[in-house]
Amino acid sequence: MQIIQTKNMRLPLYTWLDQEDIEESCMQQVVNLSNLPFAYHHIALMPDAHTGYGMPIGGVLATIGEIIPNAVGVDIGCGMMACKTNIQNYDIHKIEQIINSIKQSIPVGHQWRKKPLANKLPDYSTLPVVKKHAKDALLQLGTLGGGNHFIELQKDKDNYLWVMVHSGSRNIGKQVADYYNKIAVQLNKKENSPVPKSHSLAHLSMNSSVGKTYLKEMQFCVDFAKLNRDLMFQEIQNVLVQYYPSISFGEIINIEHNYARVEKHFGKTVIVHRKGATFAGKDNLGIIPGSQGTKSFIVKGKGNENSFDSCSHGAGRLMGRMAAKRNLNLQEEKKALDDMGIVHSVHRTRDLDEAPSAYKDIVEVMASQKDLVDIEVELFPLGVVKG
Repeated sequence: MQIIQTKNMRLPLYTWLDQEDIEESCMQQVVNLSNLPFAYHHIALMPDAHTGYGMPIGGVLATIGEIIPNAVGVDIGCGMMACKTNIQNYDIHKIEQIINSIKQSIPVGHQWRKKPLANKLPDYSTLPVVKKHAKDALLQLGTLGGGNHFIELQKDKDNYLWVMVHSGSRNIGKQVADYYNKIAVQLNKKENSPVPKSHSLAHLSMNSSVGKTYLKEMQFCVDFAKLNRDLMFQEIQNVLVQYYPSISFGEIINIEHNYARVEKHFGKTVIVHRKGATFAGKDNLGIIPGSQGTKSFIVKGKGNENSFDSCSHGAGRLMGRMAAKRNLNLQEEKKALDDMGIVHSVHRTRDLDEAPSAYKDIVEVMASQKDLVDIEVELFPLGVVKG
């Protein structure tokens, strides 16, 4: 961990990312966060951090009395799910068949379901945004989404088959985020907030009715995203049973990495915003995925207060999506994945934004956060479904 504090920063930065590897735009966002009058103690940057919207992805912010929609992000509740099976015997051809069957069972990208998997959503009668979009949200349950979301079949060192899912709250999270950020911008202007609008860090008082309602709608999205992963896993189980009738499934780990909640740190009750950061409280199990060509990890948190009990949520992007499509070589990326025997999703130039070379080295990321987590299981990719 490094501590950085320049003259233009009110609070210091605690970072698990080498200073020379912090993008200039990312560091400017850190400076903006550090100067928030309600930010508390320090800003934390995980080793996978990179520039986000308003706040770095891979950033952790503690505040007193204020909550910031853009410090949670638009994919509220986005997170990871993983489960070990009892299967040890499989080959690349069967993995390819399973991947194709999963693609037929689970809508990806902008696709929704024609009939809902769940009978109803949790109670949303007091939630204005969710209420407005509930009908659509029900059809989005059990769907993967796009971007960096994925379903992956993996193996551990003992050759046991694992299932991993990365997905979020679909469109409902974006609707909630955009709605409350817009209100926050209007209120901040009316109240002459010292936070510049250009920083995209509009905030809501936790003592206000709108702040309390945002927190409730945000939590709905967190629960929705977790249910979304659970329902996809049920569909994946149904597929796997067709290929392995004797299959059984172990403990399910299901965690989020985009949210805010009330916690106690350094003697104060604060609102911790984790935007692309995973809770790593003492002995808490977490999931840190790599790219579709690299290892992923099941980890156990160490409860390091300097990171506000957090760790990275993945490898982190090395280059933006457009830069990856411009600069990476399609044939080289495909060959590397083919040579590893992975059923992958890099087939066209537009797929290069999710190629392994677009991401940081997950081994280096893990080495940078040894004081945050212990590695419990290393997982190696076999086949992937991408949105």
